[in-house]
Amino acid sequence: MYIKRIIIIIVAIGAIVGAIFAYNVYTAVFSDNTAFNNEEAHVYIAPEASFETVKEDIAPLLKDVSSFETVAKQKGYVTNVKSGHYVIKKGMNNNEIINSIRSKNTPVKVAFNNQERLEDLAGRIAKQIQPDSLSLLNAMRDTDFLREHDFNNATALSMYIPNSYELFWNTSATSFRDRMFTEYQRFWNEQRRAKAEALRLTPQEVYTVAAIVQKETAKVEERPRVAGVYLNRLRTGMKLDADPTVIYALKKKTNDWDMVIKRVLYKDLDTQSPYNTYRNAGLPPGPIFMPDVSAIDAVLNPEKHDYFYFVADVENFGYHKFAKSLSQHNANSAAYKRWINNRGFKR
Repeated sequence: MYIKRIIIIIVAIGAIVGAIFAYNVYTAVFSDNTAFNNEEAHVYIAPEASFETVKEDIAPLLKDVSSFETVAKQKGYVTNVKSGHYVIKKGMNNNEIINSIRSKNTPVKVAFNNQERLEDLAGRIAKQIQPDSLSLLNAMRDTDFLREHDFNNATALSMYIPNSYELFWNTSATSFRDRMFTEYQRFWNEQRRAKAEALRLTPQEVYTVAAIVQKETAKVEERPRVAGVYLNRLRTGMKLDADPTVIYALKKKTNDWDMVIKRVLYKDLDTQSPYNTYRNAGLPPGPIFMPDVSAIDAVLNPEKHDYFYFVADVENFGYHKFAKSLSQHNANSAAYKRWINNRGFKR
């Protein structure tokens, strides 16, 4: 009878211990372990990250780091860390959190537009995906890649079509560049290439003209007309005489990319640079800017007219007055110069 009681007590204790153990296991694995108030939190794990790094980064998001580590060990995550961008939703338990950061690499939206140089583009992209700006810039400037795809240092920017793209955060610098070339080929479809060919321009040259057009006018609806002016000049062998190319030439010559020039002076027109279209006939060596798709399409679908000149319209700000003859243009320019002189703009 005494032995029977001892056995019952031992069994009871074992059951209690088992229940406590089971409860602890259940709590560690299946209880909510999120400590943030938003609907979701984002975790970015670098390629070289160890589990200790992950644990340190994720700790502020958790109620109990110890239970998270326990489950991570049980599931073999501590020796199998995967880089990427992961989403943890409010109310997730440790099991769900581990599953998420182990296998649910979530793409991010990467957007860019209106960059002036590859350096600017690399800096913009580096804020959105894992590679740093230097590795991105090196990939963009890779001589073998550029030569293989008929680009050079001056035209390389024209490979990047401004838009919003889905990419994995841990995409490498070269993979980003290669993806952008794929998007470039997709953008320059048969229809767009046919329009460029009809203008006797390559896609890169269209991009270069579009950059000038956009710098000349912020009004999307006016871009086809401005594009028509520059295409008329190219067609007849006139120099482009585009102020934005002079500004770019000055920035490049001084290496001062923060320079602000509101007024191009006569002395600026003599700037020695292949980008200065007042001194050099034809197009500059490459784009002076990353134009919007609307500007590219404006060049591909220009307004057909006989205008060869335009100047800012002081009576309709943001727009321009167009002229077919130099005499009419000079009259329009005189009105603009009087207006700008009255306001004291010297530079």
